[in-house]
Amino acid sequence: MQLVPLQSVPSQQVKTVLGGQNCQIAVYQKNQGMFVDLNVGGVDVSSGVLALNGVPLCPTNYLGFVGNLLFIDTQGLDDPDYTGAGVRFQLLYLTGAEYELL
Repeated sequence: MQLVPLQSVPSQQVKTVLGGQNCQIAVYQKNQGMFVDLNVGGVDVSSGVLALNGVPLCPTNYLGFVGNLLFIDTQGLDDPDYTGAGVRFQLLYLTGAEYELL
């Protein structure tokens, strides 16, 4: 498991290596909630995915991303919003094996 560092701002992009994959993750707040776009190796894997507490952001393996991402509320069961991003709401990367254990 790997923590993806986020700031408590309404919109941000993070470049990181997850499971040996060069990833660019955009996290942004809208009225409906917080959304995530994922680009792996220059290829858009998913975009406009609503972030929900404990719900994987990449529900299928065929999208070209090994492992999965999900937000966890460290203080309860709320869905994430930008005001707590990186502190209360942590974005985690799980390897394929770790994700299978869920």
